[in-house]
Amino acid sequence: MKKILITGTGTGLGRGTAIGLAQAGHQVIATTQLWSQVTELRRHVETLGLQDRVTVDKLDVLDDADIAAAVTWDFDTLVSNAGIGECGPMAEIPVDLVRRTFDTNVFGNLHLIQRAIRKFVDTGTAGRIVIVSSMGGFLTAYGLGAYCASKHALEAIAASLRDELAPTGITVQTINPGAYDTGFNDRIADTTYRWHNDAINFTREADIRANFADIMKGQYDPQDMIDKMVEIIGAADGTYRNVWPPATEDLIKQVQQNAWTLPVSRG
Repeated sequence: MKKILITGTGTGLGRGTAIGLAQAGHQVIATTQLWSQVTELRRHVETLGLQDRVTVDKLDVLDDADIAAAVTWDFDTLVSNAGIGECGPMAEIPVDLVRRTFDTNVFGNLHLIQRAIRKFVDTGTAGRIVIVSSMGGFLTAYGLGAYCASKHALEAIAASLRDELAPTGITVQTINPGAYDTGFNDRIADTTYRWHNDAINFTREADIRANFADIMKGQYDPQDMIDKMVEIIGAADGTYRNVWPPATEDLIKQVQQNAWTLPVSRG
């Protein structure tokens, strides 16, 4: 049995994974960004009869007080899953929105990860850090550049930590979900229309919407990814990199291979 702290469990894959890990016999601290999400998730946990296995609490990775409280909790595995997205064409998206994405996805997560690592080192715990990245950590998609860039940064952080922490016994893993139909991808795409304006921007809203519509087609059933995350996180060992489903792994490898011979395009 593991004692697992997981962030970003208010919705989607994080929520499903927290429940799945508890059902698999682990002790789970499921955390959410907002107090309102805490209340709702606690009630959901009670309806499932899992209150002895799941503790629900607030943990906003941008809140220093939340992080200070979190590192006092009893856990041997940190699943760094919290994430947001601001979208739109990279050539025009306001830089402040890119910065906001990095604040949560990169700097906030790194802050918590560092504090967890220090907790493990100080207590002699051979803990595990599981960083939930994305297929966007290896490739990009139209309008998702800011989100993908933040996940690329997480990949570099994870690889650095993997090598640096090897002497301590603390292990690092990444999980890279493909496109799953949790609503997250659709919601972050919609953030584009908060700032984009055809009267100002040279990109056209109709073109943006058409591109997003193509990207959002064929998203997978989230339960498939939740089951895989429960398997990976709950295992005693495993591989450093975990891309799922296999079709996404194949796509990433093909895109990366193609990049070596991709010609410059002039439209």
